[in-house]
Amino acid sequence: MDPNMELQFDHRYIAGEGHLSGVTVLLLHGTGGDGDSLLQLGYTLAPGARLLSPTGKVVEGDARRFFRRLREGVFDQKDLMQRTEELATFVRDAAVAYDLDQHRIVAVGYSNGANIASSVMLRHPEILAGAVLFRPMVPFTPEPEKLLSGIPVLICAGDRDPLLPPGDTESLAAIFRSADADVTVHVASAGHELVMNDIVTARDWFARNFMSAA
Repeated sequence: MDPNMELQFDHRYIAGEGHLSGVTVLLLHGTGGDGDSLLQLGYTLAPGARLLSPTGKVVEGDARRFFRRLREGVFDQKDLMQRTEELATFVRDAAVAYDLDQHRIVAVGYSNGANIASSVMLRHPEILAGAVLFRPMVPFTPEPEKLLSGIPVLICAGDRDPLLPPGDTESLAAIFRSADADVTVHVASAGHELVMNDIVTARDWFARNFMSAA
């Protein structure tokens, strides 16, 4: 890491090796997680890739998050916008500090982390090369002006997720498709928790979309 750069999130960084070392997986934890929470998931989905895993700055009770909410399922839109800009800046700065290929950074987010990953993609389509969104919700409804130009997005929902408003998965997929993203929707027989079928689907998605480009 460049010793002259100060990055604005506490984070973990693990250098990659092998055929996927040119890909960086940006791991974004859910409520109550931290920079260590999704490391094993990152190893599993993209063996040998670089892992960049920040810890959210917002504290709700004793739990870390990436942005505030007003209540369950209702997001603080002003805070979401501010935190999205902070995370986008962190990704840009980390790419310089760790000499990352800025065209090969792929987000993997769970729950709150998936929601801010969506927000970053929709507000800054140039930052991420793709995203796996585990149990996401619609973070906000964007103006149809940002184009993702074929960037692959995998949305993994649970058919018994008690936190997901009816129709939200379809709405989020439609938002990304309207921005010209290459959207895949996977619905697991599950609640809000991840199951093996999610992981297998995401691992295959990674191999299909990024292994040959590593």
